[in-house]
Amino acid sequence: MPTIRQLPPGVVNKIAAGEVVERPASVVKELLENAVDAGANRIDVTVIKGGSELIRVVDTGCGISTNQLSLAVASHATSKIQDADDLFKVATMGFRGEALASISEVSRFRLKSRVKDADEGAELVVDGGILQPVQPCGMPAGTVVEIRDLFFNTPVRRKFLRTPQTELGHVTEAFNRIALAWPNVHFRLIHGQRVIHDLSAVDDWRDRVIAIFGNELSDVLIPITGEANQMQLSGFVADPVYSRSHTRMQYLLLNGRFIRDRALQHALAESYRGLLLTGRYPVCFLRIDIPTDWVDVNVHPTKLEVRFQDSGQIYRHMLNTLRSKFLSTDLTARIGSSSHSHDEVSSEIAPSLAVGRSTQLQTESPHGLPWNSAPAESPSFAPKPLDETHPEWTPTNRFVDSDRIAVAPQPPAESNRSESESGLESVNFEPKQSPPSGLQLLNRYLVAEDESGIVVIDQHALHERVLYEALRDRVINSKLERQPLLVPEMIDLRPEEHAAVMQARELLAELGIEVEDFGGDTVVVSSYPAILGQISAETLLRQAIESLLNGNGHLERRDLLDELLHMMSCKAAVKAGDRLSQEEVEALLSQRHLCQDAHHCPHGRPTALIFTPEELDRRFQRT
Repeated sequence: MPTIRQLPPGVVNKIAAGEVVERPASVVKELLENAVDAGANRIDVTVIKGGSELIRVVDTGCGISTNQLSLAVASHATSKIQDADDLFKVATMGFRGEALASISEVSRFRLKSRVKDADEGAELVVDGGILQPVQPCGMPAGTVVEIRDLFFNTPVRRKFLRTPQTELGHVTEAFNRIALAWPNVHFRLIHGQRVIHDLSAVDDWRDRVIAIFGNELSDVLIPITGEANQMQLSGFVADPVYSRSHTRMQYLLLNGRFIRDRALQHALAESYRGLLLTGRYPVCFLRIDIPTDWVDVNVHPTKLEVRFQDSGQIYRHMLNTLRSKFLSTDLTARIGSSSHSHDEVSSEIAPSLAVGRSTQLQTESPHGLPWNSAPAESPSFAPKPLDETHPEWTPTNRFVDSDRIAVAPQPPAESNRSESESGLESVNFEPKQSPPSGLQLLNRYLVAEDESGIVVIDQHALHERVLYEALRDRVINSKLERQPLLVPEMIDLRPEEHAAVMQARELLAELGIEVEDFGGDTVVVSSYPAILGQISAETLLRQAIESLLNGNGHLERRDLLDELLHMMSCKAAVKAGDRLSQEEVEALLSQRHLCQDAHHCPHGRPTALIFTPEELDRRFQRT
């Protein structure tokens, strides 16, 4: 039978190295963390060939005394942990005792250090895990760690290294994460003879962010601050106009440590819901400071993942803080502004606190306005014929005058609909000011003027936003008018579609779509939202089914409801190509000031662009 043996220390360290030392960037991360913990005010990192040939880290920290130099590369030896309880309140960056031992096992390792009050330093050489005697050396106070020929004695690991340029990219990212978290330290990164980063110590964290990631961020960073129950959130998020197709520009720093946490990334994404297009991800640089005993950082060898004592509390704090900031910030895109504006908007437009529609649908109208149904006469006009893919239709009752703002078009009632339910969905309100004057261009854009410059508005995007917020408010307050069909419509579905509809019957009913099972895979639609009068019941149901199936059963109820509201508002809104009368233009512009998030449509597209006077003067060579 197999014999159980205890592995020799060299094999143990190589196994540990496999967990801690994945590539040169792993070494850089561990050494930088140790340098920061040593209290260094300057740290220089030099690498050659992406770190596979040389990694040298020099710091001005407290140093290591001569009699402890050999212990520094011993397994499970550390100055940062005293007992098991300390593992659950770690206040340092590095703390695992096997880091230097693992690194020295798979490289040609040299460690030199001198404490401030010593007359000389000491040097220790470890060649593939074999220690040489400690020797005295001359050097300034601090520590120098030099790693050459990484994985020279583990060729299987070495062959998995990528090109020097790829490895340099990983080294730079590891460097950036530490340098970003510690702006009071001077960091320098050199590859060969080329200086990649030379980051002087700064007091303003914004300066460190821009120094690392470029001046293009200077105009799009929105400052974030929030404190609650011993939790403090600070830093910056980027304006939605500045987004990425990946999440690599999301920097979450927990007590000074870069982490990847799915819950917090989800909170970030939720806060941007409706501000970004599908497939785009926000950019952020956020610091989260909480008591050390609220988090366990000892759950992953690289300390990249953590476990929170109460992740829900931190999730809500982040989401509430970000959404409140967005709702009180003017996010309208400005063309040619010398600096991106993030002025606070009027408290009449933004509530003092809102946590986002996907977290909780608000229980009252965003502006306390009464929503009701009333017939009204619309201005007459001759519609412009559209192309063959968009048949001509007469959008009557689409908008009314400035004292009665319509929220949806209503075509003439069809034969199978109840005549008593046809009519205009409108909002009654007392305008605080005369409606803005505007004009329509290209049958798709509205042009107006305000104190910021010339405003160009996408008529479909703005109307979609207005409808979305109206629909959401009515659903919340159970005031969504239903349009009963005089003759219920039978619709044949595929088995998976039928199952999805039957499972979501209550949700569909909240949206005014009443569905009954007719037998087999056939359903009967008896009513649907009156606000969507121009859409057939079958078209509406099939669009809803598509949203249900796209969720794959993983979307929460509020998210499904939100997606269906997006779909309904998009279908009901005026389209690009629809000609509007002057009265309709002014009516739609008036509604813009009633929306919480008037700067973006529910799908994340901007509703408006502002061309500043400075940009216009520059274009016309007036300056």
